[in-house]
Amino acid sequence: MEEKFKYTPQDFKSDQEVRWCPGCGDHFILNAVQKALPEVSHVLNYDMERYVFVSGIGCSSRFPYYVNTFGFHGIHGRASAIATGIKVANPKLSVWQITGDGDALAIGGNHFIHAVRRNIDINILLFNNEIYGLTKGQYSPTSKLGAITKTSPFGTVEHPFRPGELVIGAQGKFFARSLDVEVKLTSEIMVEAAKHDGTSVVEILQNCVIYNDRTHAAITDKENRDDRVITLRHGEKMIFGKNRDKGLILSGLSLKVVTIGQGGFTMDDILTHDAYEPNPGVHMMLANMAYPDYPVAIGVIRNVKDSTYDDNVRDQVLQVMKSAKIKNMDELLNSGETWEV
Repeated sequence: MEEKFKYTPQDFKSDQEVRWCPGCGDHFILNAVQKALPEVSHVLNYDMERYVFVSGIGCSSRFPYYVNTFGFHGIHGRASAIATGIKVANPKLSVWQITGDGDALAIGGNHFIHAVRRNIDINILLFNNEIYGLTKGQYSPTSKLGAITKTSPFGTVEHPFRPGELVIGAQGKFFARSLDVEVKLTSEIMVEAAKHDGTSVVEILQNCVIYNDRTHAAITDKENRDDRVITLRHGEKMIFGKNRDKGLILSGLSLKVVTIGQGGFTMDDILTHDAYEPNPGVHMMLANMAYPDYPVAIGVIRNVKDSTYDDNVRDQVLQVMKSAKIKNMDELLNSGETWEV
């Protein structure tokens, strides 16, 4: 297909002042999105009028003001419902939902899981800083067990959600994860999310410098990142480490970290990532890996084709139209018993 639309990141920058705190991880994510959209337009031949950004409430939800696209700033927890309505009303639109761990997984949890279950063709970017930032530091559904916050001064007693597990458990077909500081990787993931036909969820581990600073530091600091994070790419061996000498194998029903060249393990023993495998078993284990027992998986973890809600609605309407006795509104109004007044 001949490319009609050539854009640069500058084209997707709005004229609004960005009002996130200096050092907030949201700045990295905004940069990644503005880099990704020209590539999405190139790959899918989309013009700028095709994009819609939808948000709920939270620091992340200011996002629609900062991108030069159509946007809808919704109410708390309802972004999934609004994004669903937009997509079903106009399936040609490329709909991006921007949400935080509180907005999506607490008040918006029901809408979130059902958008995933229905496999609506929307792209959900889940900013996860493990705190409520906009409302000044309450613990969220992803805050670590024992986290000390303004609403848990002695430490939380709740087990947190793991977004990847939640998405895959809700029959999600696309789940990816990135770090806010990994702008290039985040952009690459967003392009893959846009290409995926169905609900894509991209969790971005993001830092809140004011209320939960360095919550992801164990895996984001440059000094240790290579040994504590594994970047997954379809068709490539699951290896990581500063010396690229560590890898993952399947031991019984669990994943196991091994050192290549020790204990008799060679490169041939290391698992090859298959993001397209319909069975979610290994994907679930990869999504749930956590430091210090495992490296944290980033990249596209799951990317499986399936029918979408949008396509199913369209096909049902076309099928009903073929057999319907009433073809239009005039026929409907004049059907059955009618009277002239």
